Amino acid sequence: FTDCLDEPIESIGLLQKQTNKQTNKKLVVTDLWRFATICQNISAIKQSAKVLIWRRWTNKNLVKDWNAKINFSSARWINRIFLKAKLRIMSYKIGTPVYSVAWGPDSEKVLYTAGKQLIIKPLQPNAKVLQWKAHDGIILKVDWNSVNDLILSAGEDCKYKVWDSYGRPLYSSQPHEHPITSVAWAPDGELFAVGSFHTLRLCDKTGWSYALEKPNTGSIFNITWSVDGTQIAGACGNGHVVFAHVVEQRWEWKDFQVTLTKRRTMQVRNVLNDAVDLLEFRDRVIKASLNYAHLVVSTSLQCYVFSTKNWNTPLIFDLKEGTVSLILQAERHFLLVDGGGIYLYSYEGRFLSSPKFPGMRTDILNAQTVSLSNDTIAIKDKADEKIIFLFEASTGKPLGDGKLLSHKNEILEIALDQKGLTNDRKIAFIDKNRDLCITSVKRFGKEEQIIKLGTMVHTLAWSDTCNILCGLQDTRFTVWYYPNTVYVDRDILPKTLYERDASEFSKNPHIVSFVGNQVTIRRADGSLIHISISPYPAILHEYVSSSKWEDAVRLCRFVKEQTMWACLAAMAVANRDMTTAEIAYAAIGEIDKVQYINSIKNLPSKESKMAHILMFSGNIQEAEMVLLQAGLVYQAIQININLYNWERALELAVKYKTHVDTVLAYRQKFLETFGKQETNKRYLQYAEGLEIDWEKIKAKIEMEITKERERSSSSQPSKNIGLKH
Repeated sequence: FTDCLDEPIESIGLLQKQTNKQTNKKLVVTDLWRFATICQNISAIKQSAKVLIWRRWTNKNLVKDWNAKINFSSARWINRIFLKAKLRIMSYKIGTPVYSVAWGPDSEKVLYTAGKQLIIKPLQPNAKVLQWKAHDGIILKVDWNSVNDLILSAGEDCKYKVWDSYGRPLYSSQPHEHPITSVAWAPDGELFAVGSFHTLRLCDKTGWSYALEKPNTGSIFNITWSVDGTQIAGACGNGHVVFAHVVEQRWEWKDFQVTLTKRRTMQVRNVLNDAVDLLEFRDRVIKASLNYAHLVVSTSLQCYVFSTKNWNTPLIFDLKEGTVSLILQAERHFLLVDGGGIYLYSYEGRFLSSPKFPGMRTDILNAQTVSLSNDTIAIKDKADEKIIFLFEASTGKPLGDGKLLSHKNEILEIALDQKGLTNDRKIAFIDKNRDLCITSVKRFGKEEQIIKLGTMVHTLAWSDTCNILCGLQDTRFTVWYYPNTVYVDRDILPKTLYERDASEFSKNPHIVSFVGNQVTIRRADGSLIHISISPYPAILHEYVSSSKWEDAVRLCRFVKEQTMWACLAAMAVANRDMTTAEIAYAAIGEIDKVQYINSIKNLPSKESKMAHILMFSGNIQEAEMVLLQAGLVYQAIQININLYNWERALELAVKYKTHVDTVLAYRQKFLETFGKQETNKRYLQYAEGLEIDWEKIKAKIEMEITKERERSSSSQPSKNIGLKH
């Protein structure tokens, strides 16, 4: 459809054949939009503030002379139900012309202009209206992206600005020579285009400019993107339509640099030897990703998989739907997202799975809301942003018992770790309060604990070679060398961190990649900064994953850093190697923990040792369960007594009908120490008529320890065989 300043409304098909014409002598059309083919109505808006609505391809006037209270200057294809909601909202009294309007991502809010103000009006009648001054001049154009939830605005003050959905400014451009007349988001929300007089600019979502062109077009009044996000069309003031293609995109991984030089051509450069390869494609390139020694390229019809070892013979397979909006890679496979669904393929081109969940909308998924590892797919729910769906990568079925991962706050960004066993898989995420949290993805009946790692975290990334996590935390760049420490020993977590000042990254930096020991960060001005962290923690991870504990200790002694010893201590406890843990804790001066580890080593049975290791890590319920399953009821009661968990201790004693007098005796001794009287009704009930005899109690305890020791010695041969195996 065309924009025009004459009287007719014309509908023009793709073959440039006029399909319909509606004339009204009093009508002036200023804007028309083409929407999806399922929409059946078109609305034309007069400068006299009246709305006319026609059904598509007919001359039947559906609504005549809708008396709006403000002036309108746009018309667009729109679903009939949403049209009524939109018109109701437009009856909101402002008193100034509305030059531009945009739907919110959830179709529950409308953004529109009012002079220098931007207004977000919810559909709910009594909901609060958000309004703020956005520009120093009249605002001419707005756009609201459904993927990143960010707002663009352009005004006569010659600036374009980026806002979040709460009206907080994220970016403001320098003044241009002429007013900004158009802005438009790319469908995936990664780029946006800006139009002005003889000016077309391509920008990153954070605001900085990728490219600037100066076509002889006059003012560009309207910009629209193609569905695949590779092309731009602009409506120009000199009567022309300008077309542009996005090229010169670049992907980097280790020694390789891939550049999209033309729509169908890529250049691969090895920076070590300056070798150059040209990759030609039959159709235009839509999306690409370079990681884990593979380049995955999506065109409008096919998917190409290249190995970095051989660029000449790619694997090629046809796509179900050509418009791929997202490519994610893991070490063993990669994930494609298009309008039809989510698809997982191996690097040999074999289809693996296609996870689905209720209310799935693939058009709003991006790299911050989807994460992939070798065995797990994580997807943030858009309908309820506190929920994360977890799927098995190989089957596409819900992970574990099928329960969803739920958080108390809305989640902004998610990331799965990339190494280790499936049972140890962790997911890190940033919530609405900018808290960085971590939890396990494996859930079988029990509720996994979500633990906070840091606050005021803006961006995060896992290493591709080991489970090291980095993030930009307030004014610091922080690396968690062993994030699992929070599940083992939170006291030493600060000793496992690396921190440095992040002021050099300026405002709103973003972590682009974390490959090996090199972190790449993009600043707000678009420049890239490369940071190298110590290579030794990654080597330590490798030794521990291979159970090379002696090599791990030798490495820590060579490096002589407290951070390494703290990581080794936590790793050793997590893997139940208490000998190495004792050495590591001694090296960082944790003498009390060394003594406790020594006491664990002297316990008679492996079940008791396991239970006390779990207690050492703070897993009290799991420790109790291990003892009860092994029939060590007294030991389970005793750990609750030691923790002053009197209710649970008495509950176990009564349930198993043993050591009730033991619990009462320790309770009485505890109260006498503090000069208190018993007030607990249950303890008063069971203390009636029961005489406390410490000699009998000590004899019973000694008998329990002897039984445990004898049982352990009788099972020693079979245990040794198991260890050898």
